[in-house]
Amino acid sequence: MDENAGPVLAAIRGAFGTTRLAGLAPGLVVTDPAGWQPADGDVGLLLEAAKRHWPAPPHVAAALMWKAYSYWLSLPVAFSWVAARRVPRVAAADVLIRLDSGPVRLGLRTATPAAVLASDPLAGPGISVVPDETALLGEVRRVLVGEHVQPLLAALQREVRVGRRPMLGSLAAGIAHAARHAVRAVPGASAREVGTLLGALGLESLVEWSADPTGLVTVRRRTCCLAFTLPEPRICTDCCFTPVQVNLG
Repeated sequence: MDENAGPVLAAIRGAFGTTRLAGLAPGLVVTDPAGWQPADGDVGLLLEAAKRHWPAPPHVAAALMWKAYSYWLSLPVAFSWVAARRVPRVAAADVLIRLDSGPVRLGLRTATPAAVLASDPLAGPGISVVPDETALLGEVRRVLVGEHVQPLLAALQREVRVGRRPMLGSLAAGIAHAARHAVRAVPGASAREVGTLLGALGLESLVEWSADPTGLVTVRRRTCCLAFTLPEPRICTDCCFTPVQVNLG
């Protein structure tokens, strides 16, 4: 297990029973770049893969691809925060994607974090060291949103008509779901981490979440991913609509 990703991978294994997840490179890091492409490369390839995977109008396929993409992008971010108070290198230039297995798989170029607290044993050259958790959350927003999500969404919107709010809603749902899995797996972690991450990213208005007395977190979107418009409609478990509200006839 990579020392830099050790606590994060241990938490992922605790949450899912394995570190080999369908949408992520094994161990999070791409060790052989053959077959992978840069996340800041040709967005047309992502949209073509969306069309292949979902027989739907371009904007629906793009929205569903983004939902999958943003969840897998969110997972290492949430687990790194909850398990280790680290910011992974998830800027677009630091992420690789693969489109030949399922909708999309993501992998990091390195497990070395982008930012850590001064008390972190990994603090050293090449890593941004910040004084407190507020500053660290600012780094999460800068790296994830500023250096990946915003430019990628802008590129997608130049190619297909998709609304910014529902796309950010999918990112919010991805963060919330990833964080709820993380807090379940990390001893002593609080469900409040879900709200902490959403607030730091400016996404708190796009999902509703709550925790029961045992800490089990429930998430409901406030935007729609459009899965109910597929030829074979699908209602997601966190959908903002109920089956009664959605006309499937």
